[in-house]
Amino acid sequence: MSNYSIQSRLLISFSVLLFVFLGLTGIVLDRAFRNSIEAGASERLQVQVYLLLAAAEEENGEFYFLEDLQEPRFSQLDSGLYGFISRASLGELWRSDSALAFNLLDPQILRQSVGVGETVFSKTLSSEQEEYFVLSYGILWEDGISEYSFTVMDSAAAYYSEISNFRTSLWSWLGGVALLLSLIQLVMMRWGLSPLHQLARDLKQIESGDKNQLEENYPQELQGVAKNLNLLIETERKQQDRYRTTLGDLAHSLKTPLAVIVGVMQELSDKSENVEKQLDSVNEQLARMNQIVSYQLQRAVQSNNGNALVRQVNVAVTLQKVLGALTKVYADKNFETVTNLDKEAVFNGDERDLLEVLGNVLDNAFKYGKKKIRATVKTGREGSSALEIIIEDDGAGISKGKQEFVLQRGARADTLVQGQGIGLAVVTDIVSSYDGKIKVESSDLGGACIVISFGLPAS
Repeated sequence: MSNYSIQSRLLISFSVLLFVFLGLTGIVLDRAFRNSIEAGASERLQVQVYLLLAAAEEENGEFYFLEDLQEPRFSQLDSGLYGFISRASLGELWRSDSALAFNLLDPQILRQSVGVGETVFSKTLSSEQEEYFVLSYGILWEDGISEYSFTVMDSAAAYYSEISNFRTSLWSWLGGVALLLSLIQLVMMRWGLSPLHQLARDLKQIESGDKNQLEENYPQELQGVAKNLNLLIETERKQQDRYRTTLGDLAHSLKTPLAVIVGVMQELSDKSENVEKQLDSVNEQLARMNQIVSYQLQRAVQSNNGNALVRQVNVAVTLQKVLGALTKVYADKNFETVTNLDKEAVFNGDERDLLEVLGNVLDNAFKYGKKKIRATVKTGREGSSALEIIIEDDGAGISKGKQEFVLQRGARADTLVQGQGIGLAVVTDIVSSYDGKIKVESSDLGGACIVISFGLPAS
């Protein structure tokens, strides 16, 4: 039963209910018709009793009839309609001509005591086991002393034949109605469940890529399901996008540590002095790579919520660390780095996020700058959490028309320089997760100016 479809379950349930209802209806109608037949037989026998009573004469305890009875069946032998006059103490006193060859299985029925003016309707059997309806009526004769019972018996075969014909017709009609209702029920059920079939088809189309989400033209009962499924599908798509994004971010983030290691290894191959110092740099960058991998994997399985790990990170120390690493990477360009750092400035968040932001922005500055880089860190008034980081270079800069464009994933202002256009998009994602802002301006050094702010009031 657990593998049955909803339609099969409903069809079986309603079919059982339908057949139970029609079955009970048939039984009730059959019983009502049977009672009606028996009531009609009782009334007809009552009329026959009155006919006997009207024509009967009595003399010295014996009954006779001066004229023929109006019902000819009383005069026909074995006609099936029999009349009797009896007394409880004496038994049978008279019987009609039709009953001359008739024998009762229980003759004592004619000795039953019937009160004056009382009518008793019952059934009895003949000696041939044929059933008869019996009606007895008690009277007090004209002398005011003698009590008699006038009894009429009629064969029940004709009545039962009528009941049988009615029963056959009844169950035939009820069977036809049951079949018709079952077909109508099947059609209506298929129509009623069609939204579920449509939902299944739409989900199949989403799975095959023909649709992006479920439509909203479902019945009211399924609208909540469709909305939740759309939300689930959208969440799954965002999760997949986050996985793809994180893999790209991971590859991009590992570029700088790898470049440092490559530079150190080249120095080690060129000269043997300061080997221990160079190996320390390699170990530092390997640790940084391991940290980046762990960080990016954590971002892949979590929603972007920059406030999930709230700590106070010293911005000046972190920035100097990143500058030191990049200076080694771009040692051949002999950059002049100018810093104006608030030593007390703190970043309220995950240190790895700050490293990712500074690493990407400064890497671009070293990549596109010529000889000079300037880093500035400002804080708000005392007690304020406002933080502003400004990174400038003396490169070619970014035209005003592209200053918004370069913040998008994959966008690059200079396609001649090697890169994937991911760095600033990663920075934008992280800064946005902390409700911060990032904007691209022009620096008085001649190049680009990246301004990152956290905790500033909305402008």
